[in-house]
Amino acid sequence: MKGKSLEEVHESVSTQNKAKGFRKILAFLGPAYLISVGYMDPGNWATDIAGGSQFGYALIWVLLMSNIMALLLQSLSARLGIVTQRDLAQASRETYSPFVNYVLYFLAEIAIAACDLAEVLGMAIGLNLLFDIPLLHGVFITVLDTFLLLFLINKGIRKMEAFIIALVAIIGFSFICEMIFAQPELPKIAAGLIPSLPGEAALYIAIGIIGATVMPHNLYLHSSLVQTRKFDRTKEGVKQALKYNFIDSTIALNLAFFVNAAILILAAATFYKNGMYDVAEIQDAHKFLAPMLGTKWAAILFAVALIAAGQSSTVTGTLAGQIIMEGYLNLRIQPWVRRILTRLIAIVPAVITISYFGESVTGKLLILSQVILSLQLGFAIIPLIHFVSDKTKMKGFHINRITQISAWLIALVIVSLNGRLVYAEIKGWLETSENPTLLWFTVVPLAIAFLILLLYIVIKPFVIKPKEHIYNHSPHHLKLKYVHTGESAKKNIAVTVDFSAADENALNNAFALGGTDAKYTLIHVVETVGAIMYGDEIVDHETSVDEQLLQEYDEMLTSKGYTIETKLAFGNPGKGIAKLVNAGNFDVLVMGTHGHSGFKDLLFGTTVSKVRHGISIPLVIVKK
Repeated sequence: MKGKSLEEVHESVSTQNKAKGFRKILAFLGPAYLISVGYMDPGNWATDIAGGSQFGYALIWVLLMSNIMALLLQSLSARLGIVTQRDLAQASRETYSPFVNYVLYFLAEIAIAACDLAEVLGMAIGLNLLFDIPLLHGVFITVLDTFLLLFLINKGIRKMEAFIIALVAIIGFSFICEMIFAQPELPKIAAGLIPSLPGEAALYIAIGIIGATVMPHNLYLHSSLVQTRKFDRTKEGVKQALKYNFIDSTIALNLAFFVNAAILILAAATFYKNGMYDVAEIQDAHKFLAPMLGTKWAAILFAVALIAAGQSSTVTGTLAGQIIMEGYLNLRIQPWVRRILTRLIAIVPAVITISYFGESVTGKLLILSQVILSLQLGFAIIPLIHFVSDKTKMKGFHINRITQISAWLIALVIVSLNGRLVYAEIKGWLETSENPTLLWFTVVPLAIAFLILLLYIVIKPFVIKPKEHIYNHSPHHLKLKYVHTGESAKKNIAVTVDFSAADENALNNAFALGGTDAKYTLIHVVETVGAIMYGDEIVDHETSVDEQLLQEYDEMLTSKGYTIETKLAFGNPGKGIAKLVNAGNFDVLVMGTHGHSGFKDLLFGTTVSKVRHGISIPLVIVKK
């Protein structure tokens, strides 16, 4: 079933009744703060601490460059969502072939796992530092915070944004205090803004910083979150939305830059200054802060900020995972199942690594996770640039030539740095491996295959104009077979439809109950993540497609002599259907089922059971 991006909260925040000026801007502010936490997650801490302790203030320019890159790329992502009402994953599914989409989905899931790994380790380390909870126990505790998102998302997007902003404020306050304690040297900070790379090791850290700052999952997430705002879909309305979202991104990402710079400066002013060049572990940084800065609050605030960073970024990371799965695969499973799976993918490697190598490797694991994120960036950035440069897709709101050149330069820098890193790593493995033949037949072909894929998604749109692959979720193309029936006492009948093969049986059974004299109300629920979060305020491609399909059902059945009305609900199917039915004066509700049970009910939910307990009229269940 096609759906809106983040259907739970799609267009749930109205901006249309706000006056001009600050109140209008305030209505749009929020999505970028959810994005910004991804730019200050525990993975950033590891790369920033390593960079500051090894090279002092020399890599501050990398943070600044990364922030400028992030601001441009996130603005492109927001533009895609605002104008096309599609998130990046949905746009990819509609543009590329199924095979290419599966590969891009696989790479995106790897990025989500790497990101979540950093969040799991960061939270566990923070709990260990503050409460002396063993690291492994802390890793297992992080499973529980996935349910926090379920609670927050049911409260609405504005409350979720308020929660995240509160955590960001805690992080910011903590590092303002740390800067006061550390008293960094301002001339050296200014010198660090001049580009330089002290050595090959600095390149590895620099790429890790870029990967930790410009995060691929944030591009998917931002293109979806901006659809939470409902605004006038006029040319002026879209322009205004683009402007206010850019302001939102500028403020939020500059706050993230401050936090990242503060971590690196803290490491430089504390460790590098005293000749402690090998402090790369967050635990070591925490241990030395109090004695070196002369106050216990330095270590306490450091741990508190780390927990806040891990908690905030895990909320946005799991949301991004849901968007990617729904967008690329058009597959919707129960939100709690999706979040548990995402977290388990991160926990398993963390547990294995900590159990086998000990707690001392967590810093290296964090930096590795950020390098993996950086390697995946090209596969998210390049399609994004193509999409927002497309005049047809962007309906006249495509980016100008200067922005295109800037975006491609950023993509070139990121891909080139990643290519150099991959080449150096594979070369090192081949030289030191006891069995290089195995690497020649596994790792090397895989690297070449990904290089070919990268070249393909770069070159193809310039050579061949891509055709949009709209994957309709109506397998029978609305050509329903039905039979005329006699009369019945049922005069007002509600029928749920989901544009699947189950509709045929449901409609035929409804017609058998009411005949041609009854009134039939066709109910469909848009259940994407966006609709769940934003409700009937969401305006995206998924909703427009569902509205069109309902209209086609209406026209086809009306032409056959039936009286048809259509209603669209948003969010949780069980709640949405029950709410519409209870609000109407129906005699009976007819629902079709897909015939699954057991494990599939856990994955896809049991809508029929929820509806049955939520309505007060008879329910007819028609099996496929």
